[in-house]
Amino acid sequence: MSSAPEHEAVTGGPEGNGDGRMRGASEANGLPHAGAVTTRTAGPPSPASGPDAGRTTAVPPSTATGPARGGPAPSAGVPAAPGSPEPLGARFRVGTDGVAGTNFALWAAGAEAVEVCLFDADGTETRCALGELTHEIWHGFVPGVRPGQRYGFRVHGRWDPWTGARWNPAKLLLDPYARAVDGDFGDSAGGSAGDTAGGAAIGSAADDRGAPVGRGGGLPPEVYGHVRDWPHQHVADTVRDDRDSAPHVPKGVVVWDDDDWSDDRRPKTPWADSVIYELHVRGFTMRHPGVPERLRGTYAGLAHPAALEHLTRLGVTAVELLPVHQFAHEDHLLRRGLRNYWGYNSIGYFAPHAAYSASGTGGEQVGEFKRMVRALHAAGIEVILDVVYNHTAEAGELGPMLSLRGIDNRGYYRLQQDPRRYADYTGCGNTLHVVQPGVLRLITDSLRYWVTEMGVDGFRFDLAAALARSMHDVDMLSPFLAVIAQDPVLRRVKLIAEPWDVGSGGYQVGAFPPLWTEWNDRYRDAVRDFWRGALPDVRDLGYRLSGSSDLYAWGGRRPYASVNFVTAHDGFTLRDLVSYEHKHNESNGEGNRDGTNDNRAWNCGTEGETDDPAVLALRRRQLRNLLTTLLLSTGVPMLVAGDELGRTQGGNNNAYCQDNETGWLDWSLLEEPGWRALTELVSRLITLRHAHPVLRRRAFFSGRPQGPDGLRDLAWFTAEGREMTEHDWYAPTATLGMYLSGHDIPQRDERGEPVIDESFLVVLHADPEPGRFTLPGPPWGTEYEVVVDTSREDQSGPPGARYPAGAQLPLPERSLFLLRATTSGAAGASGASGASGTSGTGEAGGAAGR
Repeated sequence: MSSAPEHEAVTGGPEGNGDGRMRGASEANGLPHAGAVTTRTAGPPSPASGPDAGRTTAVPPSTATGPARGGPAPSAGVPAAPGSPEPLGARFRVGTDGVAGTNFALWAAGAEAVEVCLFDADGTETRCALGELTHEIWHGFVPGVRPGQRYGFRVHGRWDPWTGARWNPAKLLLDPYARAVDGDFGDSAGGSAGDTAGGAAIGSAADDRGAPVGRGGGLPPEVYGHVRDWPHQHVADTVRDDRDSAPHVPKGVVVWDDDDWSDDRRPKTPWADSVIYELHVRGFTMRHPGVPERLRGTYAGLAHPAALEHLTRLGVTAVELLPVHQFAHEDHLLRRGLRNYWGYNSIGYFAPHAAYSASGTGGEQVGEFKRMVRALHAAGIEVILDVVYNHTAEAGELGPMLSLRGIDNRGYYRLQQDPRRYADYTGCGNTLHVVQPGVLRLITDSLRYWVTEMGVDGFRFDLAAALARSMHDVDMLSPFLAVIAQDPVLRRVKLIAEPWDVGSGGYQVGAFPPLWTEWNDRYRDAVRDFWRGALPDVRDLGYRLSGSSDLYAWGGRRPYASVNFVTAHDGFTLRDLVSYEHKHNESNGEGNRDGTNDNRAWNCGTEGETDDPAVLALRRRQLRNLLTTLLLSTGVPMLVAGDELGRTQGGNNNAYCQDNETGWLDWSLLEEPGWRALTELVSRLITLRHAHPVLRRRAFFSGRPQGPDGLRDLAWFTAEGREMTEHDWYAPTATLGMYLSGHDIPQRDERGEPVIDESFLVVLHADPEPGRFTLPGPPWGTEYEVVVDTSREDQSGPPGARYPAGAQLPLPERSLFLLRATTSGAAGASGASGASGTSGTGEAGGAAGR
């Protein structure tokens, strides 16, 4: 049995100069003339006919062995000097002999040969064999190759999908260590920088900012290692496609940068003092009127003073950027005229995504990204990257061959017992094999690069449980977590886990080791349920408001191990959370099947947009309730860009492919008084949080009396003003009082003095009817001053109303109050709100005092 017929031809390579030969290096890079190169190419394979047609596609392993079977054999191109196996990737240098050039090194453990392919501005390819193999790393030094050179790899070896071997030298592969990427997958000309950086696929047009607006062409079949359109799809992945992919794929770019960051000052905000703001580089500025149009949607746009002004006015301390690693667009989206907007489809872990560059894609994007980081640091804002090391854009066995699959499929990916298939703990078709030392090195090298050379301050790890798996099960002593814990660079930056994946045993909230913080989805669910009236009691809410000690008070972890959030990039925006109960994802083109159905949302009586003033007023109040709850809770609050503006996605709870006005922030909302007031409230709450250490504790509450007056650091009250009993925690209620004492904060300031703050009472009332709350008397307080009242539309300043202890505070329906308590022994705040260090934590105090 055999696969489709092959055709031999003498060509000018993938992008020849038309005269049947490769352009010589004397014309390309000043290297010795390469001469003609004979390659094998294949047109679209023709299926066999007759009764055995369905079986002849399954090529036996014994006949699918290496470069002799289809595709170009290793060329007799330009030889490379031995070079060095360190560092991996393409590194420009000047040797001790004074010769300038670039060292190329690639980990490809099972390969039989590796070529680095150099591309001129007109697309002509020159191949250089990397003849040295050291510790599974192929390497060579090519003189005369300078920064700006575009390149890729061709890797030779066996085509044997039954054993997981999928080498195909007809496919030009992106260097996993490429520091810049030019072009995109599907570029009809192989990508010269500027006009394709936005991700326009073949068969589609691009607007003036590089966004595809066209006809839904999809990925070209040449970028697949197998015959994508083979008629018998159940074996299509076993039939090798020998057409050259070089004209349709991006190239790495050699980058030289000796920036030592000596002029940069990292904010180094302590975890307890952090307020995170999740944003999309492109979506944040695409409609910003203060950002010049040519900079919108770019790193330079985010660094513009108009963008920075909003961040500093809010008072956030860190931006968490949705993925900025180079990523690819999925075929199924391109076929529908859409694209991957969020970016959770990485293919280059060292390269800033080229489409977000205003200055060019020939390496200029690296400098632009660094300038953005510097501008944010100068504004006192840290930069946290959302990183996707759990899977790549190559998907499952029917996905394209873009990089790692063609370099060493068995080395880079987790395979099933049937090695044709991929282990998929991510829901995206593949999972990186992090147990492999080479893969672990790829990830940690990438992380260190972004910290030391790109200036970032931390990472949020998408589906982190997939990285923590050893062979199969999630293991908190896994190689990945162990390496991070001892790494002198990485253990010092902010590390945030999305503590789950889609595999068995993947839900790991509360299980990550010290050094790590976690997205706390239990906080999200409890707060949403309370304000929509769906909590049977307030036991879980008590833990979530006070730092989730039931999850994190072990192993020396602190309350800031909990990243509290009500919304995130996936799911409803905050405005949609109070406007829709059901998802409306029709524009994604998947029949509204995508996205979660577990929204825990309440539409305030009307589904979707309305002009009913009563419904609109209730929705705005619910937004104030949710945001105030978030910013007064112990832990690290995370806001989503635009929630403070009243941003809507029209009920779409999975806008991953909406690179349009659905996904972009609408800055015109600030012209409306109601939404402007919401922004002012958020800014005032963050300022309040920064000013009061009791609102951002570094140690868990104990809930025990701290002195002879019986005052505790945390106490809980019923609407009648009495302390909660065990019975009260199990009883249905929609009203809860939380007292935070500023007198017993177990931390010291920079001079070693105790930190003393004011005390506060938070009253949450989710009842649809008005109510009253009796204010506790001594020792809790003698008088109370209202600082925040969410029932008010005007949030430009504090209400200022005062009530004596024992008075009944009127509670409008669905409202939240923050009150400052005056006690007989009260002292003002010490001013040490930024103090670091803590003393002992005592017992977990999530719902202390009950």
